Amino acid sequence: MPATPEVQTGLEDVVAATTRICFIDGKQGRLIYEGYDIRDLAARSTFEEVAHLLWYGRLPTSAQLAELKARFAELRTLPSALAERIDTLPISANPMDILRTAVSSLALFEPEETRPGPSSIGGAQRLVAVLPTILGQFHRRRVRRPAPEPRPELSQAAYLLYCLLDREPTELESRAMDVALVLHADHELNASTFSARVTASTLSDLYSAVTSAIGTLKGPLHGGANERVMELLDEIGSVDRAEEVVKAKLARHERIMGFGHRVYKVEDPRATILREWSRKVGESRGNLRYYELLRRVEEVVHREKGLYPNVDLYSGSVYSLIGIPHDLFTPVFAASRVLGWTAHVLEEYRDLRLIRPVAKYVGALDLPYVPIGERH
Repeated sequence: MPATPEVQTGLEDVVAATTRICFIDGKQGRLIYEGYDIRDLAARSTFEEVAHLLWYGRLPTSAQLAELKARFAELRTLPSALAERIDTLPISANPMDILRTAVSSLALFEPEETRPGPSSIGGAQRLVAVLPTILGQFHRRRVRRPAPEPRPELSQAAYLLYCLLDREPTELESRAMDVALVLHADHELNASTFSARVTASTLSDLYSAVTSAIGTLKGPLHGGANERVMELLDEIGSVDRAEEVVKAKLARHERIMGFGHRVYKVEDPRATILREWSRKVGESRGNLRYYELLRRVEEVVHREKGLYPNVDLYSGSVYSLIGIPHDLFTPVFAASRVLGWTAHVLEEYRDLRLIRPVAKYVGALDLPYVPIGERH
């Protein structure tokens, strides 16, 4: 058998592409978008500014930002036939299945936006703008509320909350969501982004690449960890039970979601930022229960296992306090990460090379063929 390179299970530490979009320093706990530290972007920027940064490689001028905001507002309305189709889908469906189906179907109505290449920026803008509408269309139907209006005066963060809550979000809620969207916008070659780039490397269209990414994000080992965190908090109930419950789970070798990361060896910088927003939103509600529970869980897990929190530990508490249903946590993640997916697809089109790794064969060789009548 010909010699093959040693297998890196899960492609861990394998360098598969070059990118200018995102850099993770796992040892120092830094996340960089196009040269800018995530701490600065979360504190001083907006999701719309970050969209311009990831697509065009630079922060926008005031005029460019106004133009992009207007473009998003213009692109929020679904084709009527697609809106009608979403209304025929079962309300018991997983919202990620709805999102995947709707994005794939949207390509049927917008063939010009699906052509691979630089012109796909139009499709990228369309997908970022319209994902909140898709989620709102589905969620409002299942709670018997009217479909969302485009609301051009709202930012993307505020519009997403309006679609899901059927009310005007407060300024604090909108800012918390804006920060969450910035933090989740990209994270280098995570599973869903890699999936999108593999699809794009075949010269398939942008909508197909994003459909691939949504299907990948649906998997509980990638998306959905913040839902599991909230389930844990409900199970614990009160701060004085946190140590007992967590230690019992660890003794049974159960994984505590929201801790550890394949890349970060220290605390995920996104967790650092969201911890503070969990406190802020909790204080605004007069309810610090989630925050206090999470702080206690964090203390126990770090002491017992030496693990640091990742982005999922605190994000669910912020979403829950705002009023977002738990089964929409991963779709909200998608409404942010679609920015990173599309930026990576555009980058893949510029540096096109079919992604085709090899596998190490471990099966048999040279088996004699046995006619069917002689097989046992």
